[in-house]
Amino acid sequence: MSRYFVNRTQIEDNRIKITGEDYQHLKKVLRAVKGDTVTVCCEGTDYTSVIDEIGNDCIYASITDKAVNVTESSLRVTLFQGLPKADKMELIVQKCIELGISEIVPVITERSIVKINSGKDAQAKVSRWQKIALEAAKQCNRGLVPVVGMPVKFAEAVAAASHKDLAIIPYEKESSVGFKEIVSACSNTKSAAIFIGPEGGFTEQEIELADSRGIRKMTLGPRILRTETAGIVALSLMMYELGDVSNGRT
Repeated sequence: MSRYFVNRTQIEDNRIKITGEDYQHLKKVLRAVKGDTVTVCCEGTDYTSVIDEIGNDCIYASITDKAVNVTESSLRVTLFQGLPKADKMELIVQKCIELGISEIVPVITERSIVKINSGKDAQAKVSRWQKIALEAAKQCNRGLVPVVGMPVKFAEAVAAASHKDLAIIPYEKESSVGFKEIVSACSNTKSAAIFIGPEGGFTEQEIELADSRGIRKMTLGPRILRTETAGIVALSLMMYELGDVSNGRT
């Protein structure tokens, strides 16, 4: 069944108005007709709806049933991802959304290869990543579309993460502290942050700054992981230990 996201203003009197690219997809790609059923999601609620009007620029569907979406975890995780090359970032966005991430923030670090030349350049990149986020959220039946934020400097990311219940930073020089040691006393964690470095990793100065703000160093194992792998592994561990399983889901 087709799945689309709308905002609250598109729902009125038990009807949903579908516009923009979703309208184009329904009409021109799927060749939707009156009577077709679609799932429309708004703010964590899934609406089963039947198309009853196809206009020149929008489609209206009547709601026949609604239910709270059950794919969202109570654990809200933000990934602070050191800017990697474009194709790697696209993979990171897609897979982390499938795994349940709540927000992804690109981070400009000392060893970032990718350079942001202007605000316009940053906006273009983020728009592309947000579109990938939307498609991934549709594919895996998410109840919300995670936000891909504008790139921030490392110090800004550290300041934001210091307010989370738990913040971790996998580091190749850390060998004694693993994920289980960190989460053993974190059963009530509601918000968390994961820092992942770019291709060249974090500098020692960046690690020291993170450590000074309570972001805990840890190891992901004896092997050095690529930047596009590390975030997926760290998020998988976190969701297993603190997220989906604690909610009774597998």
